[in-house]
Amino acid sequence: MYAIIETGGKQVKVEKGQEIYVEKVSAEAGETVTFDKVLFVGGDDTKVGAPYVDGASVTAKVEKQGRQKKLTVFKYKPKKNYKRKQGHRQPYTKLVVEDINA
Repeated sequence: MYAIIETGGKQVKVEKGQEIYVEKVSAEAGETVTFDKVLFVGGDDTKVGAPYVDGASVTAKVEKQGRQKKLTVFKYKPKKNYKRKQGHRQPYTKLVVEDINA
């Protein structure tokens, strides 16, 4: 059984026991998070939402909070002596899917 959930403005396909990386969720490591925005549930009994499946949810355990590798943002305009260098690290949450309730 698998499901497609919406979190952080993105859609993620999840299965039970799978580790996923999503945009930062406000929960500490070890806590359980429930996602109610389930778009699709597949498997033996397929359910499609319009836009969400009624009564469906996905529970996941927060394994850790972290930040991705640094990206370098460099802007410049040729011949105008304009240069700007900036770094960015996007925060993420690592989750382990525990159960899909459909």
